[in-house]
Amino acid sequence: MTRRDASLTSNIDILLIGHMTVDLVPGGRMPGGTVSYAAPTYAAFGHRVGILTSAARDEPLLECLRPYGRLEVLPSEHSLTYENVYSETGRQQYVRATASPICLSDVPEQWTSVRYVHLGPLAAELDPLELARGFPNATIMLTLQGLMRRWGADGLVRFRRWFDEDALRLIDIVVYSEEDVHQFPQLTEEVRRVCRHLVVTNGRAGGTYYHAGDAMTYDSIAVEARDLTGAGDVFAASLLGSLSAVNGDLARGVRLAGRLAAYSVTRSGLDSAPKANEIARELRMVQGG
Repeated sequence: MTRRDASLTSNIDILLIGHMTVDLVPGGRMPGGTVSYAAPTYAAFGHRVGILTSAARDEPLLECLRPYGRLEVLPSEHSLTYENVYSETGRQQYVRATASPICLSDVPEQWTSVRYVHLGPLAAELDPLELARGFPNATIMLTLQGLMRRWGADGLVRFRRWFDEDALRLIDIVVYSEEDVHQFPQLTEEVRRVCRHLVVTNGRAGGTYYHAGDAMTYDSIAVEARDLTGAGDVFAASLLGSLSAVNGDLARGVRLAGRLAAYSVTRSGLDSAPKANEIARELRMVQGG
């Protein structure tokens, strides 16, 4: 990709980097992954969104993302494709195809001055350290789950230990779930030691926000869950997307994100992203008015 003129100003507020996934489900294919759930969430907050992803050249599911932002697609032979197989012993996840990696040189030049960056890997397709170095003036968030996956010839996803202290020192906010690290629980102590802001989510139980040696728990909202898919991505995007509205107060942003993620499980697919009226209502709640 040719680099653009560095003098151009950014035409986006938030840059979202990672693979859109194709999720194989009974009856067909669905868009999934952090990119797919975060983009409509950021758009609901009123942000101008840039999406840098990689997918098959003829991937029809990319059309699902176009309403939510400016789309930059690195052409690949395949799209990242996941399949969940359920049995009496539980769920097993398989990678059926992968897309091309994403590098700093793939970022359009006019997007390098963006205010917020969300690194949302789903299959270790990017290097957080390389990308974090490319946005020295941005607030950068990393959703960690996709860096903690490995697979072999059979495609079965297994746990991968990941810890990069140099990258974590450059990244402002890290978000992952307790489920993501259940095989490596000590990661939380290691990450909070070097990361400015860490949020570990725990579904209906809320989660914990770590900052400057302190830990703050936050609550969710009691709802009747319909579909849990994407709730963690909605949480993370609601946190980063809310920062301009809460004057950079991460504690308020975390509480808001926890409430909006609860709404997300009452709906399915990309419709699980928060609605403008939900954002306005919950923003008033966390601001105390």
